[in-house]
Amino acid sequence: MIRVVLPAHLKNLTHVSGEVRLTVAAPVDGAGPVTQRLVLDTLEAQYPMLLGTIRDRHNGKRRAFVRFYACEEDLSNESPDAPLPERVIAGEEPFIILGAMAGG
Repeated sequence: MIRVVLPAHLKNLTHVSGEVRLTVAAPVDGAGPVTQRLVLDTLEAQYPMLLGTIRDRHNGKRRAFVRFYACEEDLSNESPDAPLPERVIAGEEPFIILGAMAGG
């Protein structure tokens, strides 16, 4: 079970409060790692209203003002196919999606 924390505006969009808990299916061959891409694919499948809000619909890249964190580390610039930390996979730590702020 993967725990996902959404920013407030995406919680409102999905009509959830608190964390989202996802059962992430194993990769097709059953041996691959649990990755950002797999978690986001599962999240968007479960909550289709999120399509295009976190990642671009056409190229799958993270939106400019969206950041990913886990285990007190910024994973935003990691490869979407890099394995997530074991503590996230075990459900001990959440995968955090955060709306970044800009301006002055």
